[in-house]
Amino acid sequence: MSEHKPSSRAHHHRKQAAVSVPTAIITVSDTRTLETDTGGATVEELLTGGGHDVVHREVVADEPKAIAAALRDQLDGGRARAVILTGGTGVAPRDQTPETIEPLLDRVVPGFGELFRMLSYQDIGSAALLSRALAGLASGVVVFVLPGSRGAVRLAMEKLILPEIGHLAAEAGKSR
Repeated sequence: MSEHKPSSRAHHHRKQAAVSVPTAIITVSDTRTLETDTGGATVEELLTGGGHDVVHREVVADEPKAIAAALRDQLDGGRARAVILTGGTGVAPRDQTPETIEPLLDRVVPGFGELFRMLSYQDIGSAALLSRALAGLASGVVVFVLPGSRGAVRLAMEKLILPEIGHLAAEAGKSR
């Protein structure tokens, strides 16, 4: 399968995109610590490898109040122009990240979740339908909600987030 080539119009938008996007990483987990958080570490490694600054990284409990407070802290006083949350996107009762984050978004970017699940299907088959990956804009910041597994993180980062984070952050910043 050949890689899709962006149109000249897409290239024009990307030229106007931020080169480096200050990004916060929030891992949602009841069992991980910063030392054992392989998904968050993968996000950090890929961001820094792509020339982006990680301005904050934390692990919060899989509790709606903790998840919402962590995002609000980044929206209200953080330096981040993007926030990437990992974990809590499955269908188990404790997986509450998407329904906690979505009401905090000013605008949802539905194509992110759709494309993520399509790409995941190519890797893991029908289990991809269990993912509730999400993206949107909130208070001038682009927000991504990803599964916590390293494979899912790597897929989302390499195929979707890194190619578009600068453009999305620039667009989100227009509302500030």
